[in-house]
Amino acid sequence: MKVKPLDERVLVKPIEQEERVGSIIIPDTAKEKPMTGEIVAVGTDEDLQKIVKVGDKVIFGKYAGEEIKIAGEKHLIVPRSDILATFVD
Repeated sequence: MKVKPLDERVLVKPIEQEERVGSIIIPDTAKEKPMTGEIVAVGTDEDLQKIVKVGDKVIFGKYAGEEIKIAGEKHLIVPRSDILATFVD
C-alpha cells in the first residue's frame, strides 16, 4: 500500500537505534521514542517539496506526528512545523 501525505506533511520511517547499557539491552517499553527518521513520501505542498525530498534523514520533535502502520512497519505522518532539521552530508 502507498501513502501520499497531503499539504505540508511528510511520511517518515523512524530510525530505531538499539540501546545498550553494558551488556544489557534496554527493552522497547523503556526506550525513548526515536527523533530521527527517513522521509518516505512528501506532501502536496510545492514549497515543502523544495525543502525536503524522499530519502532525506530528518530530526523531528519528540512527540511529533501521528503513528501509522504500513505493511506491519511503524511510520509517522509529521507536519512540516515538527521537522526540526535535516542531516547534511
